[in-house]
Amino acid sequence: MTLLYSEIEQELRSSVRDLLADRCPPAAVLKRVESDPHDLDLWKTLAGEIGVAGLLVPEELGGAGATASEAAVVLEELGRAVAPVPFFTSSVLATRALLPTRDALLGELAEGRRTAALVVSFTASPYAPYAPSRGASVTVDGDRLSGTVTGVAGADVADVLLVPVDGDLYAVEGASVRVAPSLDLTRPIATVTFDRTRARRVGTCDLAAVLRFGAGLLASEQLGVAEWCLDTTLAYVKERHQFARPIGSFQAIKHRLADLWLDVVRARAAARNAASDPSSISVAVAQSWNAGVALHAAEEALQLHGGIGMTWEHPVHLYLKRAKATEIALGTPGDHREALASLVDVPGPE
Repeated sequence: MTLLYSEIEQELRSSVRDLLADRCPPAAVLKRVESDPHDLDLWKTLAGEIGVAGLLVPEELGGAGATASEAAVVLEELGRAVAPVPFFTSSVLATRALLPTRDALLGELAEGRRTAALVVSFTASPYAPYAPSRGASVTVDGDRLSGTVTGVAGADVADVLLVPVDGDLYAVEGASVRVAPSLDLTRPIATVTFDRTRARRVGTCDLAAVLRFGAGLLASEQLGVAEWCLDTTLAYVKERHQFARPIGSFQAIKHRLADLWLDVVRARAAARNAASDPSSISVAVAQSWNAGVALHAAEEALQLHGGIGMTWEHPVHLYLKRAKATEIALGTPGDHREALASLVDVPGPE
């Protein structure tokens, strides 16, 4: 296993970053969140011209047949831009749930002609996905679904809803989807309601494995958020002057940013490891660390930007909100630390 980026991954990164720099600068994202946050035109370009939608889909099913490492690179760049596109919800979570079924829908998702969403609360943990507190309550009666799931990410722009119920996976079109208030303005969540809605069973679903896979790749998005916050803050403290010198020359700020740089380097190693080896231990390590690093980097960016960082016009608040929202997504850091302790046989308190 290597944690270094391959030439193909670097080329993919360059293509995605160039497109996002042109079509999704912070000013454009800020403007969109005040009306319709999703940029579906950008998504069509990412899916159709760069082919990111089908990275995890095998070639024989119409995809690129790439690995999770390539998808992780895309997530890093989308995190750096807090891009309002359904890559994580459709091309990672929903696609991963659908892959074992080899359903024909995979080809449509790979081409970007349709998008899907996994109807599970975004706060669901890989270690207790069916806990009552996770907002899921769906029952099956023949080919009809009834119930409500809250906090579903990506449902408001999904063409197809994939609903896991008691180990089976159902495809649904036409359910009631109501957008709910969300801290993260760039990734809306919704309440999905089924009222004897017709569904098509597509196969079985190991929901815990799907959520664990998603949590491992979410660490790469969190890495991208942290990298943007660090890079932007470094640039700012070199330009902002106090007492006739750049504030970045003050020792206290140097130490804070040096510590943050070390945190981000460790986060990169953890994210790359989880993408290359999506084992339970690797995922738990990555989420235990990266969720906190992304939030800490955003908080440091906000503080070190001073007054301008507190304004709506500066994009740093988008990154803080994304970091805070992903901190509780697919398991909290505490969930992952507790799981990690169990996995490596660390005794708990008596």
